[in-house]
Amino acid sequence: MTVPDEGDVVTYDVRDGVAFVTLNRPDYRNAQNSVMTYALDAAFERAVEDDEVKVIVLAGNGKHFSAGHDIGTPGRDHHVHYDNKAVMWWDHVDKPGGDQRFAREMEVYLGMCRRWREIPKPTIAMVQGACIAGGLMLAWVCDLIVASDDAFFSDPVVRMGIPGVEYFAHPWMMNPRFAKEILYTGDRFPAQRAYEVGMINRVVPREDLEKETLAIAGRIAAMPRFGLALTKKAVNQCEDQMGMRNGMDSVFGLHHFAHAHNAEIDTDPLGGMNAKSMAESARNSENGAK
Repeated sequence: MTVPDEGDVVTYDVRDGVAFVTLNRPDYRNAQNSVMTYALDAAFERAVEDDEVKVIVLAGNGKHFSAGHDIGTPGRDHHVHYDNKAVMWWDHVDKPGGDQRFAREMEVYLGMCRRWREIPKPTIAMVQGACIAGGLMLAWVCDLIVASDDAFFSDPVVRMGIPGVEYFAHPWMMNPRFAKEILYTGDRFPAQRAYEVGMINRVVPREDLEKETLAIAGRIAAMPRFGLALTKKAVNQCEDQMGMRNGMDSVFGLHHFAHAHNAEIDTDPLGGMNAKSMAESARNSENGAK
C-alpha cells in the first residue's frame, strides 16, 4: 500500500529550552496515522536526548489539536511496516484476523502511549479545538494539559460498540462517574467542564494559549532536571499502584473482544462506523440534547 507524502506530519522546534512537538496534518484535524505516530515518537526521543531541552510541549497545528485515530483519510496506513519500538510483539503486517489488529494496536496505540507517558522530562499538552478519542490519549500521556476556551473533548467510540479508546485512562484522568457519563453518551464536553472534573490544569483564552503554556513551561524549566524526572516517576508509580496500568491491560482485552464481536456479527471491526458516520452521530446526539 502506498501512503501519500504529506510532508512533515510532525514538526520540531526548540525555543529557550522548550521543545515544541507539533502534530501537522491540519487538513485532517491532525488525525493520527502511523506515519504521524512514529514521527511523534522520533520527535519525543530527540527532545529527551537533547540536554538543552528542559520541557516538551505537545501541540497541534491548525484549528484542532487532534480528532483522533485516522479512520478514513488518504493517508490511512494500517498495512504499512514500521520497526516496532514500543512493545515486545511481532509486526502486524500480513498477519490474519485479530492477530493483525491486536499486534498493531498494542504497538501504535497502547504501547506508544505508555512509552510517551514515561518520558523523563516534563510534558505539557497545549490543546485547542477538538481533542477527540485518540486525541485524548495524546493529551493524557502528558503531565499537564493547558486548554484554550474553545477546546472540547469526547470519547465517542462506544458508538462502535467498543468500550473506549485503547489507552483506557478515563477513571484516572477524571472521576469514574463522569468517565461513565462521557462514555455512555459519547457527548462532547468543553474545556471548563474538563477543568472542573480535574482532567486539565488550565483554561485560557484562545489567543493566550501559547503564551500561558510557555509561562508554565518556563517555571518548570527552572527546577532541577533530575528532581523533575524523579518526581514524574514517583507520581506515575502511584497512579500505577492505584491500578492504572492493570486497568489498561484488562480494558485493552475488552476493546479487542469488541472488535472481534463486531467482525463476527458483521464484516467490520468498527461496527460499521466511519469518520463520516461518527461525525453525523455526534451532531445528531448534540441536537437531541438541546
